[in-house]
Amino acid sequence: MSKVLLVGDGAVGSTFANDLLQNTNLNELVICDVVKNRPLGDSMDLEDITPFTGSVNVHAGEYSDAKDADVVVITAGIPRKPGETRLDLVNKNVKILKSIVKPVVDSGFNGIFVVSANPVDILTTLTQKLSGFPKNKVIGTGTSLDSARLRVELAKKLNVKVEDVNAYVLGEHGDTSFENFDEATVAGKALTSYSEMTPEVLTAIESDVRKKGGEIIAKKGATFYGVAMMLAQIVKAVLENKEICLPLSAPITGQYGIKHDLYLGTPTVINANGISHVIEADLSDKELSKMQNSADKMQEVLAGVAE
Repeated sequence: MSKVLLVGDGAVGSTFANDLLQNTNLNELVICDVVKNRPLGDSMDLEDITPFTGSVNVHAGEYSDAKDADVVVITAGIPRKPGETRLDLVNKNVKILKSIVKPVVDSGFNGIFVVSANPVDILTTLTQKLSGFPKNKVIGTGTSLDSARLRVELAKKLNVKVEDVNAYVLGEHGDTSFENFDEATVAGKALTSYSEMTPEVLTAIESDVRKKGGEIIAKKGATFYGVAMMLAQIVKAVLENKEICLPLSAPITGQYGIKHDLYLGTPTVINANGISHVIEADLSDKELSKMQNSADKMQEVLAGVAE
């Protein structure tokens, strides 16, 4: 039997629920939200796809339903507004996070937390600290969405299939993130070996990837398809014990020479146990400096939250 509790039924949460039912063998999906009618309507709507996806008990619920869940997914939070950074959301969403984690843990929940609310590295770090769970049992979506956007952009520029692109965005899911260009490959060849990938082109790609989320928000109010699919892939790996590697918010325990106790975007292997192991990516000296800078900025924010 597999059971998922979703906390937050906004655009990301509802899209994730739809993706999850279509991609994962699941017995029960419980949806929670402060707007009580929303999960009721969504569960009614989602059960209409079960004749095509297989029987699943989809229903609205409460945090107490987490007691026998395998995974609790947290998408709840105030979304980013046009012109607002993810870090601008810290104080608003930390308060919301605290109101979620305690009752979930008090229910007797002993599964795996998956966090996608922003700023995701900060909220994933705080979910682990607030819950007291082992670090492997708390996962954040990290830079998986940023990396997907990078792969799409590189595929367009080089006119190749997106699945032929192996490239990561690492560090914070936010303004201090950076592209791992020096180690990226396309169709098995080093990205830097492509003559058209000049420093100017790479800088433009980096800018386009970073701006994409804000542009989507300006045009349609929110981004949700990409991150919802990332969430579905993470939860599928946990429920079906399928090892996959994604750049996620993972616990840094000395990797990259970082001394801070926090979660940051780095290649991460996950399975039924949550985080199986954290991979320290090969970085050039310049990229390593960017990774450490990202950690320093996250630590400054965390110190402010702690106060």
